Amino acid sequence: MTFTFILSALVIVATPGTGAIFTIAEGLAHGTKSSLIAAFGCTLGILPQLLAAIFGLAAILNASAIAFNGLKFFGVAYLLFLAFQMWRDKGPLITNEAAAPRASWRVIRTAILINLLNPKLTIFFFAFLPAFVHPNQPNATIKMLELSAIFMGLTFVVFALYGIFASAVRRHVTSKPKIVNRLRKSFAVTYVLLAGRIAVQGR
Repeated sequence: MTFTFILSALVIVATPGTGAIFTIAEGLAHGTKSSLIAAFGCTLGILPQLLAAIFGLAAILNASAIAFNGLKFFGVAYLLFLAFQMWRDKGPLITNEAAAPRASWRVIRTAILINLLNPKLTIFFFAFLPAFVHPNQPNATIKMLELSAIFMGLTFVVFALYGIFASAVRRHVTSKPKIVNRLRKSFAVTYVLLAGRIAVQGR
């Protein structure tokens, strides 16, 4: 059962989403350290969703259309804001980290908000975790917490690998202004598409 969960979770985590895109963007722009911080922040952003699913708070979002749609569209607006910032940014993609270090708390804050403002993630875990825990199993809550820890660990590892790879190739990828501009526009469009997907999805 645990192996099946790990395999399923790995497929889910490895599928590029807002967190993965943000981590890759940080790796390209600011290097390995910033990408690892972004991966850590995205992992932290999962924690409230998992706890909500485990302790039943997701049922409130599922029952309340106002709460669900409010959180959903706030998340959509935040993604559009990130897309707007990325699109209009004309500065160099690679920064001089020694001269202008990037504040870790800013990266973590953005990463947490990206995952936190997606109510679909909460509903997903609310349906996903119970599938691997028998309702009559003793200490079911502890088992779900264990599975959640595994999921968060996989999230950090996969996102960190995304970021490290992006950091490793950034000098080759971002050496030309045209490539930099296309990358930035691509990230912006990706954020818009992800925001649109969240907006049109039903409950």
